[in-house]
Amino acid sequence: MGNVLWHIYMSLDGVIARPGDDMKWIFDLAEPDEFVDEVVRTTGAVIMGRRTYEVEDRDRPGIYGGAWTGPFFVVTHKPPTDVPDWMTGTFVTDGVESALEQAEAAAGDKNVVLLGANLARQCLELDRLDEILVQVTPILLGDGVRLFSRPDGQPIKLEKLAAGESGQITDIRYRVVK
Repeated sequence: MGNVLWHIYMSLDGVIARPGDDMKWIFDLAEPDEFVDEVVRTTGAVIMGRRTYEVEDRDRPGIYGGAWTGPFFVVTHKPPTDVPDWMTGTFVTDGVESALEQAEAAAGDKNVVLLGANLARQCLELDRLDEILVQVTPILLGDGVRLFSRPDGQPIKLEKLAAGESGQITDIRYRVVK
């Protein structure tokens, strides 16, 4: 069985989406990227929250812009009625743990990748997140969705596994210390 990974782009000031879940700034900065290519190659299944799914639908059809295909699961309380043509995944309405079980079974020995901050926080709280892959972008956004927020929570310790560069983007891979 592979690991459960959270892959995220982040501005230097810790913002992952602008107000209104606007993530177009990421696509403006994207370049050919060996780090992302490795994530795509080693991923067996993807889990995302409903908000992230809606951003994927609105901003670019398909996961990793359509570069990744395979089983994916959208955690939501209520599935949408209007589903785009590229949506071949499964809506999971009975929680994150169920989505993790389904994704791990589908992924086999490959990794399960999480897309979305709320989903990753829930997996951390369940002690089900193994690694965090952060790509720090050379931009200051000033306002929006923060990478991680846990009011009154205990700190989460991380161990750096690797650091590198993809053009102007800094790639950092952490293991969650359990």
